[in-house]
Amino acid sequence: MTEEKKILVLGVGNILFTDEGIGVKVVNELMSQYSFSDNVEVMDGGTLGTKLMGPMMECDFLIVVDAVLGNDEPGSVYRLTGEDLRRSLAFKDSMHQTDLLDTMVLCELCDRRPECVVIGVEPKDYQTMHDEVSDVTLERLPFMMEKVLEEVSAAGGSYEKMA
Repeated sequence: MTEEKKILVLGVGNILFTDEGIGVKVVNELMSQYSFSDNVEVMDGGTLGTKLMGPMMECDFLIVVDAVLGNDEPGSVYRLTGEDLRRSLAFKDSMHQTDLLDTMVLCELCDRRPECVVIGVEPKDYQTMHDEVSDVTLERLPFMMEKVLEEVSAAGGSYEKMA
């Protein structure tokens, strides 16, 4: 019998800087609209940086939701793996105390680096201090949720829409 993969859906970003907070907004919507199987944890990681190392090392598959600088039109949605992870704001030293790439390296040093995918959106504005995301980014939120749910299913998790 094979053991279920532990899946962590991690929304990251600073909700005080417009579109940089999209990852947190997506996971908050997911938590309010869906229930997940026991092997799936959905978490608001905010800007916690290395403090996320524990939850990251406890999972087998990590789905990060974030703003991504891909030099495309604002609102473009990306699926990143491998070296492309560096395009995610969380994997750079943006306004976070440290980036997730450093945290992943630390997980690897402890021999517990999870498989990782980023679902992200090209931000329209991630520098203006405002607690709402831009209209362009907000329009992409349902599509991003759909993509995260597809990743959850593909990794062996399940979910149900709440009444």
